[in-house]
Amino acid sequence: MASEELTTTGYIQHHLQNMAYGKLPAGYAREDGTVLEQATWTMAHTSQEASDMGFMAFHVDTLGWSIILGLTFSFLFYRVAQKATSGVPSGMQSFIEMVIEFIDNTVKDIFHYRSKLVAPMACTIFVWVFFMNLMDLIPIDWLPLAAQTITGDPHLFFKVVPTTDVNATMGMAIAVFLLMIFFSIQQKGFIGFIKELIFHPFAPPTKGVLIILAPVMIAINFILEFVALIAKPISLGLRLFGNLYAGEMIFILIALLYSGGLLWGIFGGVLQWAWAVFHILVIALQAFVFMVLTTVYMAMAFEVDESH
Repeated sequence: MASEELTTTGYIQHHLQNMAYGKLPAGYAREDGTVLEQATWTMAHTSQEASDMGFMAFHVDTLGWSIILGLTFSFLFYRVAQKATSGVPSGMQSFIEMVIEFIDNTVKDIFHYRSKLVAPMACTIFVWVFFMNLMDLIPIDWLPLAAQTITGDPHLFFKVVPTTDVNATMGMAIAVFLLMIFFSIQQKGFIGFIKELIFHPFAPPTKGVLIILAPVMIAINFILEFVALIAKPISLGLRLFGNLYAGEMIFILIALLYSGGLLWGIFGGVLQWAWAVFHILVIALQAFVFMVLTTVYMAMAFEVDESH
């Protein structure tokens, strides 16, 4: 797929490469032998070109599928809400009501403060992440081959699981982190937020000879709290990415068995079915974990000590 002669390594690398759109510098020699006369925004034709585009490249497939799945989830919930009835509900209405009730009860158990944003945000996160994870159950070659056929480009990169792209998971995690900082400052005030960073968990001495240790203790407090603060979005994003990326890698390795003949193909089919059944648990669990941790972080942001 990535080259005229399909190899195992090429097959794996092709499936792990996003469709990248970015800027290549002037004088760049492309795979087809052309040399760019000036810096150009273009689609990457190889993994090396995608790498050379640097940090500012856009992963078109990740962005596209994230938006499509987000709109699908929004439209589905909107239509059900429009047709909701207090009588005998439809199967879809019953299912969505069950999901909303489950999330609402989960949020109430974790978040004991008043906010009109947290519960809807938790619902959005759970369903949206679940939809993105669910794309992992589609056979890995179906949509990429369809995209290559439609575009006429046999080398087209096309990943369909947004949560296997660390840029997507870290983007969501950073958004949660910024909301956490916003609510912390809103609830505690900027001074209270800073005090929490430098005076927790150790209270520096304020009198006596030990007062000379106050700057050291403040520095230790800040380092401990800052590391714990930064670790939240990193662990949140990498946990989701790592689990889904590993799952996708296993599907790719199983797919390679189909090229080994009939017996290996049958064995691969059994493995694929078994892993897909197990992976359903991973898909739902990781969406739930991301939602729960987000709610926990919001609760921590709203928590105000009496000293504040």
